[in-house]
Amino acid sequence: MTDITTLGARLNTKTLNFVLLSFVTFGIYPLMWLYRKQNIIIDTTKVSFSSDLYVLWIAICYGISRQLSVMGTTDQELYGYDPTMDAIAMLGGVLSIASAVMYIIWAFKARTALQGYVLNTFKFELKMNIFYLIIFNVFYITYCINAMPEALAKHKIIQSGLTITRLSDDTTITRENTSFSTEMKE
Repeated sequence: MTDITTLGARLNTKTLNFVLLSFVTFGIYPLMWLYRKQNIIIDTTKVSFSSDLYVLWIAICYGISRQLSVMGTTDQELYGYDPTMDAIAMLGGVLSIASAVMYIIWAFKARTALQGYVLNTFKFELKMNIFYLIIFNVFYITYCINAMPEALAKHKIIQSGLTITRLSDDTTITRENTSFSTEMKE
């Protein structure tokens, strides 16, 4: 049986570093990370949820959208109005939206693979917030991978079952998950 920290250790990606590198590289680092690290996730979870070709298409959409966005913004006072530039800028916007949607699709597939891996291997449900998954996609996946040991510890605490605390010789408090009962000895 593998340890819960195996995937995080193999990826070796801290979430804050990941976000900072993404800002510094203007969004290129997440593409490189996906291309290099998704196979580690696939090998560990034993679920082939994506391919290198899919990541390559995300990179193509992202790269062309950035290039077209730059080409489509010209100084109208210097060069005059050209409707072709509007079309190029709109095409860049469409490709940018396409790459964002592809990131979200990848994140949902990775979420399903991670949840199945954790459920089958460690016997607990890894909960992921859908809103955060849509907004932060790849960043949220790395955060959840890094937080899996804490989620397992929390699960073990919640599922530990019955806890008995003796207050005095005649009073015992029994706690089972969230219900409390007090018993008095006669």
